[in-house]
Amino acid sequence: MTATASTSTVTARELREVAAANASGKQPVVFIHGLWLLASAWDPWRRYFEDRGFATVAVDWPDDPESVAAARENPTALANKRVGQVADHISEVLALLDRKPVVIGHSFGGLHTQIQAGRGLARAAVAIDPAPFRGVLPLPFTALKASFPVLGNPFNVTKAVTLTPEQFRYSFTNAVSEEESRRLYDALHVAAPARSLFQAATANIDPTTDAKVDTRNDARGPLLVISGENDHIVPWRMANAAFKRQRRNQHHVTEIVEIEGVGHSLVFDSSWQRVADTAYDFLARQGVTAESQAH
Repeated sequence: MTATASTSTVTARELREVAAANASGKQPVVFIHGLWLLASAWDPWRRYFEDRGFATVAVDWPDDPESVAAARENPTALANKRVGQVADHISEVLALLDRKPVVIGHSFGGLHTQIQAGRGLARAAVAIDPAPFRGVLPLPFTALKASFPVLGNPFNVTKAVTLTPEQFRYSFTNAVSEEESRRLYDALHVAAPARSLFQAATANIDPTTDAKVDTRNDARGPLLVISGENDHIVPWRMANAAFKRQRRNQHHVTEIVEIEGVGHSLVFDSSWQRVADTAYDFLARQGVTAESQAH
C-alpha cells in the first residue's frame, strides 16, 4: 500500500522523475546509491540508459540533502538511517511507477536492490558490490579494515560518519590513481549513516535485523551480481556468497560476473562504462529493453 500524503517520504524531485518516467511510456530504470554518496553519483549511468531509450529515476535515502554541498554543510541530516526505513522509502517510490522497473544499486544500494527484488518490485535487478544481508557469512579482512572507521567505535551508531581522503582511497578508490581518487573524493564524498553499516555487520547475530532479503520470491525477477576484482569493502567472497543464496531462486535467472581491475568505486570512477555495459548486456539477454513489456 502506498503511504498517505501526510506520511510519504517521497521528495518533490523523486515525484517529478517518476512522473516523467510514467509519461514517457518507456521501461524505467531506478538507481539506488550506497553509503558516502548521493543520488547524483548515478548521473553518468542515467545518461547512458536514457541514450538507449530507457526512462530513469535516481532515488534518495530519507532526508538526503539535495546536493553534495548541502550534505557537507549539514551532515547530521544523514545520520541514524535504518536499513528498513530506507527500504520502505525506496518501495514507496517504486510503487508509484506505472511499469515495474529495472533496479540497479551499488554497495548498500546493492543490498537495497536485492531487498526490492525480494519484495517482487523489480522487473530485473543488478546488485553491484552489494553490502551483505543475513545469511551472507564471509567477512574478509579487507572488509573489516574498510569498515573500521565506522564499526571501530560503537558510539558512532547514531552518527553520520565522514571518511578522510586516505580512508576513502582504501575503501573505494584503491584501483585508480591518487589523482583520480582525490578528485572523486572532492566531487562526491558525503557523510554516511553508521546505523545501516552496524545493521549489516550484525545481521547474522540479530534475528530481527532489517538487513535481510527474500531470495526465493517467485516474483523476484532476473538478478545479476557484479563484483569488482580489487574491491576492499565487498570482496569476491562476499559478493559470491550473496550470489549463492540468490541462485536458490528456482523461478528466475541468477548470474554473477567479476569485473577485472576495478575497486569499490567502479560505478563512478573512470571504469564506470565497462560496468554499465555489463549491466545493459545482462538486461538485453533477459529481454528487458527500453520498449519491452513484462510478461
